[in-house]
Amino acid sequence: MSQHNINSSNLSNYSSSNSNIPVSEVYWSLVEKADKKFSKIRDLPYYERNRYDTYFYKVFKVYTQLWKFQQENREKLVEAGLKRWEIGEIASRIAQLYFGQYMRTSEMSYLSESYIFYEAILTREYFREGLYQNLNLANKQLRFLARFLMVCLVLNRREMVHQLVNQLKMLLDECKRTFPETDFKEWKLVVQEIVRFLKADTAFMNIRPLRYSLVLDPRPEDLPHVSVSITKRSLRLRDAILSSYHHNEVKFSELTIDTFRMLQCLEWEPSGSFYQSSNIKIGQNGAPGPSRINYSQDIADPSLPPNPRKAILYRPSVTHFIAVLATMCEELPLDGVLLIYLSASGSGTSTNAAEYINRNFQSHTSSSDTTSTAPLSSTCNSQNPTLRQNKGECMDYLGGCLQFGTRANGGLNCIYPSDIIPFTRRPLFMVIDSDGSEAFKAINGAEKGERAAILLSPSSSIPIAGTDFSRSPSGRPFTIFLTAPLQAFCLFLGISGSEIEMDTYTKAEKLLSSSLNEWGSTLAASDNLDPVWAQILRDPFLRRLLLRFLFCRAVLTLYRSTFNKKEFHPECVPCLPESLLPTSTISQTTILQMAHLFGATDRFIFSEGIVLPENTDDDIEVVSSS
Repeated sequence: MSQHNINSSNLSNYSSSNSNIPVSEVYWSLVEKADKKFSKIRDLPYYERNRYDTYFYKVFKVYTQLWKFQQENREKLVEAGLKRWEIGEIASRIAQLYFGQYMRTSEMSYLSESYIFYEAILTREYFREGLYQNLNLANKQLRFLARFLMVCLVLNRREMVHQLVNQLKMLLDECKRTFPETDFKEWKLVVQEIVRFLKADTAFMNIRPLRYSLVLDPRPEDLPHVSVSITKRSLRLRDAILSSYHHNEVKFSELTIDTFRMLQCLEWEPSGSFYQSSNIKIGQNGAPGPSRINYSQDIADPSLPPNPRKAILYRPSVTHFIAVLATMCEELPLDGVLLIYLSASGSGTSTNAAEYINRNFQSHTSSSDTTSTAPLSSTCNSQNPTLRQNKGECMDYLGGCLQFGTRANGGLNCIYPSDIIPFTRRPLFMVIDSDGSEAFKAINGAEKGERAAILLSPSSSIPIAGTDFSRSPSGRPFTIFLTAPLQAFCLFLGISGSEIEMDTYTKAEKLLSSSLNEWGSTLAASDNLDPVWAQILRDPFLRRLLLRFLFCRAVLTLYRSTFNKKEFHPECVPCLPESLLPTSTISQTTILQMAHLFGATDRFIFSEGIVLPENTDDDIEVVSSS
């Protein structure tokens, strides 16, 4: 099957030992065994990965045996009544296993193998025979198309995505005519979801890969070192939790547009470039032909480090979120950082309330260290005189949170800063994209062992030409800045993909890339860089997020409509060096150059004396403002 397959050399021994048993009976025995093992692994959580390695090994072993057995005995099995859709069902299960293992490990080669099997099913049309006479078979084809769509989305195979969407629409229309008494409402919603998703995630948003590309981004070994006088350790992003919850948010299945972008942003682009369309040859037995292995080898760059593992949580309950967080902290390597990305509507809190939370946790810590190990959540009900607060203060304390469910559920689906604090025994890098992000400042100073690095979105929606950017169907603006900064800048100026001139875009891309690299060198050379940032600056993913945050902060701070309005400015905790404040010369010059490229300098406010570099007019071409 692939380089990940379990060695199936024992299959011949298995077959010979059962030489007196009809081939069909051996086959169906293997099918039954595979089904049982598949049912056990199918619903296993994508976190707790180390715990389930053995399960994956066993289920893949039996599917390897099954797949090879049906290849070698296809003719006899067909004579015994084997249907084409049954072969497709096996291939589909294998593709599901590969995709599930990608979700557990973030290893791209598993994702490519899943694509290969799904593409073989599509090419060989395993589910087409009798499709419109059998409702069960029609549903199998619909599920296959939906699963293949998910793989193609994550793999960035956009041509195939559009092909599958068209097939899904046509199949659904035909099913409605063929099975008029059947309710296909859920499948109609699936089609609506993917159409809306693709409308938000346009070609403009994918001009360059969101994944870390060695062609476009600095190689890890070339990143500047931080002085050992600031920090003696260098941490790496090993794991991430990605979750969002917004009313009517753009999503496909359980992957929202924001978590989808963050997922890609935290992975390596294989071989430093987009996947190329492949001409996979399909053998007579329905399996991908010899060129398949070459395809996998072409896209797998052995020089790339492993991708950080990710857990994507779709609208989790608080207990589920905390369980995943605890598990991932437990599995985190000693040199690892855990990234927590949370995007949701917030119930904001005032600065005074945030200070109260901070003070409350510090007070609790000082008392519990000597007298108690009571949980942090009991603070508001504590009988300790030093912790007891009036009802109003307690309500303020509960007010700063992220809403991961309907407000009617009260605090049952709210994530509070206090939920995170117990897990600061491990290094955390947090990205909070919410109008209630300010509440999470309270974590700073209340940590239990490791100081957290936190990036916070603006607490108010960004006004653009009388519209609310936060409600844009393209996704959350802060997340777009972190994952596709140039596209965010263009959207911020009101420039759509159809209006962009590629020569201008290319110049802007080069300018932004060189500027961010310069900012990275400035950070690394800074004598007053906080150790919290210094210890993660050698990690390519976290470094890139931090530099893009600086770009976002500079843009929103200098933008005329949000100038001097703190509620529209993103923040970070702890503070970064003053040399890269939005008001610094290096930051203002970059934004001036970017705005000049798009003919939008009048939309920003710059300090007196900030001018374009002398060679700007020779290197870039000014375009009229859209």
